[in-house]
Amino acid sequence: MLNLKSHLPRTGLVFLFLLSFAGACGDSDDDTHAPGAPSLGAAGSFVILAKSGIANVPTSAITGDIGISPAEATYITGLPLTMDASNEFSTTPEVTGKVYAPGYAPPTPANLTAAVGAMETAFTDAAGRAPDVTELGAGNIGGRTLQPGIYKWGTGLLIPTDVTLSGDSNDLWIFQIAQDLTLESGARVVLSGGALPQNIFWQVAGLVDLGTTAHCEGVILTQTAITLRTGATVNGRLLAQTAVSLDGNTVVEP
Repeated sequence: MLNLKSHLPRTGLVFLFLLSFAGACGDSDDDTHAPGAPSLGAAGSFVILAKSGIANVPTSAITGDIGISPAEATYITGLPLTMDASNEFSTTPEVTGKVYAPGYAPPTPANLTAAVGAMETAFTDAAGRAPDVTELGAGNIGGRTLQPGIYKWGTGLLIPTDVTLSGDSNDLWIFQIAQDLTLESGARVVLSGGALPQNIFWQVAGLVDLGTTAHCEGVILTQTAITLRTGATVNGRLLAQTAVSLDGNTVVEP
């Protein structure tokens, strides 16, 4: 087998090393998101990010970092916090990750401000995309299989029964919802064909309500609040411009 390194001059070896280093340290967003997907920026570091509160009824299982800003850590309830020695983050048994609040030591406050700003920018970006399909099902998509694209409703969106998103790992879905998003109890968002949750964006102007044992895939960007009823699960991110309420839920970052 040809040893490439043995045939390269010193400058070529340096170039090869730089290529390898760049590949290892590249922007993960470019590697994991579909082309043209809204950028989450600093908000993409969080599985749950809220501005006014995070309330939990134990026991939930959250995988990924959570953050709140500008509200302080006292607005995180039902998740007993233990401050790290660095004072930059805290931990809690129900979160496999770190918990951040604006009263913690630098650089946490600045990082949270950047994350909240990025969340708002991503919401605006997703809302501004030109739709491919409008008013599908008059706001009820239960039982449907949806191909990649941008879907828009001037009303709320109801998912009373399972909906399937069918596409590959490079496909993108954006759901623009002018009012509330409701997954009824037991309803599931199902992925097929290699579709990835990080390429699914639920841009919701109103409330998001996931019913008991419902399951959602994707990034939820809401201008108001997100409520997960008992046993509801999410494979994605919960990014709320007000509050997030949990009740014995499983939330896993993609």
